[in-house]
Amino acid sequence: MDSTLKEQKNVYFVGIGGIGMSALARWFRLRGFRVGGYDRTPSPLTEKMLTEERIEINYEDDVEAIPAAYRDPEDTLLIYTPAVPKESWQLGFFTRNGFILHKRSQVLGMLSRSGKALCIAGTHGKTTTTTLLAYLLKNSSVGCNAFLGGISVNFGTNLLTDPASDYLVVEADEYDRSFLQLDPWIAGITAMDADHLDIYGNREAMVEAFGEFAARTAEQGLLFLKKGLRLAGRKADSYYALDAPSDIYSDRLRVEGIRYRFDYHGRGREIPDLLLGIPGRINVENATLAIAVALEAGATPEEIRAALPGFRGVERRFSILAEGRVTYMDDYAHHPREIEAVLSSARELWPDQKLTVVFQPHLYTRTRDLSAGFAAALDLADEVLLLDIYPAREEPLPGVDSELIRKQLKKPGRILSKEALLKYVEEEVQEGVFMTMGAGDIDRLVPDLARLFAER
Repeated sequence: MDSTLKEQKNVYFVGIGGIGMSALARWFRLRGFRVGGYDRTPSPLTEKMLTEERIEINYEDDVEAIPAAYRDPEDTLLIYTPAVPKESWQLGFFTRNGFILHKRSQVLGMLSRSGKALCIAGTHGKTTTTTLLAYLLKNSSVGCNAFLGGISVNFGTNLLTDPASDYLVVEADEYDRSFLQLDPWIAGITAMDADHLDIYGNREAMVEAFGEFAARTAEQGLLFLKKGLRLAGRKADSYYALDAPSDIYSDRLRVEGIRYRFDYHGRGREIPDLLLGIPGRINVENATLAIAVALEAGATPEEIRAALPGFRGVERRFSILAEGRVTYMDDYAHHPREIEAVLSSARELWPDQKLTVVFQPHLYTRTRDLSAGFAAALDLADEVLLLDIYPAREEPLPGVDSELIRKQLKKPGRILSKEALLKYVEEEVQEGVFMTMGAGDIDRLVPDLARLFAER
């Protein structure tokens, strides 16, 4: 463990409820630290940490809500997320009172240097790929520790630990240039589509940051890139692809129910007739990278073949929640390329059924920058229902709302409130495939929708 971390006995998180922050909080708690934190609203994740793992959580941005145990900079490590506004009262208290403020990415970087870090980056695909990689290693003789960007359905958690393993699987997040704190032993990059332009300004600057991330890969380590991606500086050791010849590739895709069989080839290894446990053509591409990294870490082809059919994916990633007259699916997709991949997979699996999608745009800046791309991707559906933009950390921008997307649609589209959506579904959606998508709080509607469709 890094000396900075050893010196502390308490750890306090400002913004503890995020998927990345909560994994770190749980890691420290498992190692005997006293852990507390603040978040804006309760969630199933924070409630579980509070009740089952004895992590002290408060939901009021007030200095008085900070427990006395975390008010001394001599024995408390302070970790925050940039998603918390700079005007936060709690953040202000720690700034004024001599605490060294560590970003989540800085602490994760410290941990990445304590073993062999297997880091997966990319503007989409990284959560599923990271989770599958961790699943394959946990189901092999290699084992691993893992910080995941979603809740693994197999393990029911976003954190995996294994004191006997040197490997640390990490989702490398490009937001706020967080991944530039990591030092990968093996790095993989799945995609570099324009995103987070509020941070980078333009795609060129974002690609440059991916190049800096790739350059941090250990000299004796490996860098895997999706075929077609180009970076300045560190050259890829191997490119991977789906249904196209490359250094590493998968081909001969065959649909079996709603899952895929395929053959894997790469770096001197051939593994024919694999079965992936989750649907979606894009997930075979994600599996190709995960398999390649797992093999390099020491998993055997036999272990991979045995484990792969049992993979159940990540919560809110192509998740099928009800089947019957209506097949109901939920997904975290919040970028045009992600939406395109998900809807294309749904079209391939259910070609003759009406496809209705509900999308909640995430961030005003992303909606402004990518509205045309959102409309084009959503047009793969038969009907589009839009919720209002989820602002997250942003203030509204003049002229930027969900109407910006709706007016560019070619397919029928309308804007609904959350309350009106539930009523619309109850009265109008009688058959076909129905999907909810977005990275905001649309997930709060999922239990009600799943129950409604299951009752039918």
